[in-house]
Amino acid sequence: MRISPLAGLRLGLCCQFVNEAVKFHTTTATATLRLSPEEQHQRLATLCQANADALLAALKCCVRQGIGSFRINSQILPLKTHPDAGYELPELPGGEAIVASFLACGDYARSHQLRLSFHPDQFVLLNSPREQTHNNSLAELSYHAQVASWVGADTINIHGGGAYGDKVAALALLRKNIMALPEAVRSRLTLENDDKTFTPADLLPVCRDTGVPLVYDVHHHRCLPDGQSIAKVTEQARQTWRAEPLFHISSPIEGWGGPKPARHHDYIDINDFPEEWLGWPVTVDVEAKAKELAILRLRSELLSRTNASCLTPD
Repeated sequence: MRISPLAGLRLGLCCQFVNEAVKFHTTTATATLRLSPEEQHQRLATLCQANADALLAALKCCVRQGIGSFRINSQILPLKTHPDAGYELPELPGGEAIVASFLACGDYARSHQLRLSFHPDQFVLLNSPREQTHNNSLAELSYHAQVASWVGADTINIHGGGAYGDKVAALALLRKNIMALPEAVRSRLTLENDDKTFTPADLLPVCRDTGVPLVYDVHHHRCLPDGQSIAKVTEQARQTWRAEPLFHISSPIEGWGGPKPARHHDYIDINDFPEEWLGWPVTVDVEAKAKELAILRLRSELLSRTNASCLTPD
């Protein structure tokens, strides 16, 4: 019996397409605040409904192309937490219908075994010493958790934050603030190693202490190594997950010998995909500028590379 060499592997798309007529809409606070309150609400309602419709179209494109996971744009509800232009959906015209549209997206994703996730913007920092930054981050995470509850997204992924001159203290504050999060946020929260501050070795103890899984970004690990092998970190990261793990892959645009290896390529170099990630259930977000084209090429190359060695007898 022939077993697919990619059995258990989901390749995930990040936020948008390059060759599909699916567009998400946003606006600026400056433009919105020029309008009257009634006009603001109508404009935001129109954008939110359009984005709910676009999300359903995006999910259908993913299913059609065999893409197993989709990362939802953090501005799916534009300006949702802005201090002056922010809103709650019930305040907007047709707010209940907008929520119903997002619930329909969740139904569709579940019926097609399509995994959904969020990756809030870089300004979401759970260990910032600034109270306002921390409060803004909590508001943003709560917003993501609300939409996640509608669409069935199981992951809200963030980086560890800054070191602020004392990495040990920064990690201790991160632990403390994670444990104080609302359950709707903490139950979906994941931490990702980055390419400048926190390695897997830094974050894995936090993950074990708080029960928050590690999203292992192998590109970041190569940019900021910690002396551990990819195989070792892969296994340690797997152990932090109670559900199917979610990892990230990307390749450097100018190669590993280039001046800025952290910058992402349009596609994934097949040699950058860890062998340790094959043969078991895992979601891998493909962080490449060519979006769905990069996923299709990577999948084809992985099949070609592994097909001959992944046979079992009848």
